[in-house]
Amino acid sequence: MLSAVPAASVQRIIICDNGSTDRSASLANEAREAGLPVEVVFEPRRGYGSACLAGLAHLRRTGPPEVVVFLDGDFSDHPEELPLLVAPIAEGRADLVIGSRKLGSAEPGAMLPQARFGNALAVFLIRVLTGFRYTDLGPFRAIRWDALEALAMEDPDYGWTCEMQMKAIGAGLRIVEVPVSYRRRVGVSKITGTLAGTLFAGVKILTWVFRHAKAARSGLDR
Repeated sequence: MLSAVPAASVQRIIICDNGSTDRSASLANEAREAGLPVEVVFEPRRGYGSACLAGLAHLRRTGPPEVVVFLDGDFSDHPEELPLLVAPIAEGRADLVIGSRKLGSAEPGAMLPQARFGNALAVFLIRVLTGFRYTDLGPFRAIRWDALEALAMEDPDYGWTCEMQMKAIGAGLRIVEVPVSYRRRVGVSKITGTLAGTLFAGVKILTWVFRHAKAARSGLDR
């Protein structure tokens, strides 16, 4: 994944290790020694959102960038498409850009049936309850730092992506989706790869949808 990140498009690469058992931190450090601008952050609390929050706290302490791009470490997304997500922000057309797997192309088997169903249900409910049309809750996304800070992100696990998208509507951010490619991940997903993970993720996502539906409608009315 690190070798595929377009070096000319990034200044810093923050890797958060929150309990991995596959040498993630040591491999990231090796990449840094090879010349990549990699910084490793450790977070003892498990959870997708916890890792993201730890990475953002590190940036806050050490000097935040203008734009943050979120990229999973399982190589399911295509890092070389990162400039596509940053472009609408650089051009002044967007505050938040979501990489949409629905608008792009997904390798057969890249998204399991339960993931497709859950994603479709979530964006359907968001459209019904708020009037805003998303096509995906994809994790590959870019956002202006000041806009991200204003959202006051808090979810420590599976609700992170939905929380950001719901709060972004309520905050009146300019939101754009761009097509991205998607392939089968390396390893087994802790979310869609298990029944418990799938159910828990579904509950968290729906909770964020319903919790922020009213605020999101107000944001669209502004």
